[in-house]
Amino acid sequence: MDPMQVFDRRLVRLRRDRAAATVGRVAPILDAAAERLLDRLDDTTRRFTRALDLGGRGVVAPRLAARGIPFVVSADLSAAMARGAGGLPVAADEEFLPFAPESFDLVVASLSLHWVNDLPGALIQIRRALRPDGLFLASLPGLGTLQPLRDALAEAEATLRGGISPRISPFPELRDGAGLLQRAGFALPVADGEEMPVAYRTPLALFSDLRAGGEANAVLARDPRPPPRALFPMAAASLPQGPEGILPGLRLIVLTGWAPHEGQQKPARPGSATHRLSDALGTTEHRAGDRAGG
Repeated sequence: MDPMQVFDRRLVRLRRDRAAATVGRVAPILDAAAERLLDRLDDTTRRFTRALDLGGRGVVAPRLAARGIPFVVSADLSAAMARGAGGLPVAADEEFLPFAPESFDLVVASLSLHWVNDLPGALIQIRRALRPDGLFLASLPGLGTLQPLRDALAEAEATLRGGISPRISPFPELRDGAGLLQRAGFALPVADGEEMPVAYRTPLALFSDLRAGGEANAVLARDPRPPPRALFPMAAASLPQGPEGILPGLRLIVLTGWAPHEGQQKPARPGSATHRLSDALGTTEHRAGDRAGG
C-alpha cells in the first residue's frame, strides 16, 4: 500500500453521494463552522468577484452570494453534493482541480479538506487557481477532534477482538498548518485553532450525524470485516457524558493565506530597523553580559 494514500477516495465519494440526501440533518454544525470561517472576510477591505466554494455542502455558497460576490462556483468530489451546494456546480477532485490558473480571487474550503490524501498538493493547486492577491480560507478538523469516540471504539474493539482497527480519520496538528501554507507558496500564512462546542444527548445521535454528513470511516487501513455486533453499543456505553451530554470534541484548524502579489506587505530585512526597541519602551539598553541593576 502506498504510504501516501491514507483514504479510499472512491469510498469518500460514494459516502458523499449518499449524504447528498441527508446532509441537511447536520446543517446547524456546518452553518456554525462556515459562519466562523467567513467572519474572517470582515477583516479585509478587499472586495471579491469570483469565488470557489470547495466542498461547502450547501452552506458556503449562499453566504458568499449574500455578501455580494456575483460569481460563485461550488465544487465537490460528489456530483450530487455539488448540485445542491448553491453555486455553479462542478464535480471535481480536490487533488486534481480542473480550473485554469488565476480563475478566482477567493477560495473557501469549510470542513472539506480532511479526506484529501495529498494535502500539500491540493493546497498548491488552490494557490495556482487564485489570482495574485487572492485569498484562501479553510477550516478542517484538527488533532483531538472525536478523541473520546476514538478512545471508546479502540477500547471496545480491543476487548472484543484483541486488537484495534482505525475507525476515526487521522487529523492534522495545528502547528503544521502555517508550514503547509508556506510549502504551497502562499504569502502571509496564518493558522489558528478554535474549539467549536457540539453536544449530543445520545451516542446514536452522534453516529447518525456522522453518516448523514458523509463522514463515516474511509481509511484504507480499516478492517474490511464487518464490525462485531457489540462494538458500537459497547463504545457508546463508555463515552464520557457531562451535564450537556456527549461532547465529541470539534477542534478546528483555520488556515488563511494569500496568493503572492508584489504589492503585499513584506517582512523587514534583517538589520534594517531605524529605531531602537529600548527607545520605544522608554528603557535603558544594556550590552550582553552587563548587569541591569543600579
